[in-house]
Amino acid sequence: MVGSSSTPYHDDLFFFDLQLPPSSYPESPPLVNYRSFGLCLNPNLYESGTVCLSLLNTFGGHGTELWSPEASTLLQVLVSIQGLVLTAQPYYNEAAYESQVGTPQGHRNELPYSENAYLLNLRTMLHLLRRPPVGFDVFVREHFRRRGQHVLRACEAYLTDSCTVGTLDGQAHPTVVSMERPCSAGFRLALGNIVPRLVEVFKEIGADGCQ
Repeated sequence: MVGSSSTPYHDDLFFFDLQLPPSSYPESPPLVNYRSFGLCLNPNLYESGTVCLSLLNTFGGHGTELWSPEASTLLQVLVSIQGLVLTAQPYYNEAAYESQVGTPQGHRNELPYSENAYLLNLRTMLHLLRRPPVGFDVFVREHFRRRGQHVLRACEAYLTDSCTVGTLDGQAHPTVVSMERPCSAGFRLALGNIVPRLVEVFKEIGADGCQ
């Protein structure tokens, strides 16, 4: 799964192991494990690999939020992870934080949370390039060979132009909301320490525009 533009997860790859136990599926939902590399970059994606989602019966819910043997599908699981987990503002995925949407407290906390998520997102990229899942090494290299220049362009926008994390378009260009809230100094400092490592690994794989 590829992280969407206009989120703190843009350009990264997310790997999930899905199991369909014959003894329980489809009466029960599939077993889903996230390849986390020991990082917790989202409230719904645990370091242990657990995916916290009502549809998987790993989080509370009711009605159509829960798995239904008659109606639920694997596609629904994937769409839910993409649309409900890897969101533009992951702060509100924290338990009970949804009530802070539109409040001063939520407004104050959502940006630093997204900044930290993006830093972990970049660390995940480094892990993937060093230790790609078995059988996906070519896929991982080709993805970052194409997208490496966009990752670095985004980092430059955050570092130099202080664009808000997760507001760039698919080509890593600023949008109309990118300058509304500048990145924090602490985030820019941490990002500046990661960028040289990204440049190094992107050069190693011959990423477009990074030679």
